[in-house]
Amino acid sequence: MEKLIGLQDALKAKGYVVEIFETKEEATEYIDSQIDNCVVGIGGSQTVAQMKLFDQLSTHNQVFWHDEKPEGMTVMETRKAATRAEIYISSVNAISMDGVIVNIDNTGNRVAAISFGPDKVFLVIGENKVTEDCDSALFRARNVAAPRNAKRLNRKTPCAIKGDKCYDCKSPERICRNLSVLWNRPTGAEYHVILIHEELGY
Repeated sequence: MEKLIGLQDALKAKGYVVEIFETKEEATEYIDSQIDNCVVGIGGSQTVAQMKLFDQLSTHNQVFWHDEKPEGMTVMETRKAATRAEIYISSVNAISMDGVIVNIDNTGNRVAAISFGPDKVFLVIGENKVTEDCDSALFRARNVAAPRNAKRLNRKTPCAIKGDKCYDCKSPERICRNLSVLWNRPTGAEYHVILIHEELGY
C-alpha cells in the first residue's frame, strides 16, 4: 500500500483525481457511485472484467464494451460507440512510480479514447501494473502484458507461443501495433485514476 500512496502523490501532482482501494469490490462500488444515467465506453481489459464493472454499470447506464457487444452490433461498431461515449473506462498495461502511463493496443480504439474524446476517463489499475520508472513501464507493457494478452486471444505469434517476451514479429496476428505514453494528464477531460491493492489483469 505504501507504494500506491507514493504513486498517488505523483499522479495528483500531474492533475489526476486519484483514489486508492484495498479491493476490487470497493473500487467497483466507488466507480458505480460516480457514474449514473450516462453513456459509458469500456476498453478491452481483463481488470475491468475481474471487477464486473460492466454488469454493475449496465443497470443504470448505457454501456458499450466489445466483450459484451449489443445484439445487432459488430465488434468494431461497439468499439466505435465506446470511443464516442461520455465516460470511458480502461486499465493500463503499466504505470511508473512517477506517474507515466503506458498502453499498447491493436486497433487503437483504447489508446485513442483514453487520449481524447470522452468528458471523463477512469483508469483502473492493480498494484501489479506499477513499475519503478518509465523504461520499466515500457518493458512491462511490451514484454509482460502484450504476450499474455496475445496468448489469451489465441494469437499465432511468437510471444503467445513462448510467453516470455516481445519478438517484434511480422505476424499478421500481431496485437502490439499502437503505443501510448501519457507523460502528463491530457488536457480537455477529467481523469480519474483508481489504484487497487490487488493483482488484477495483465
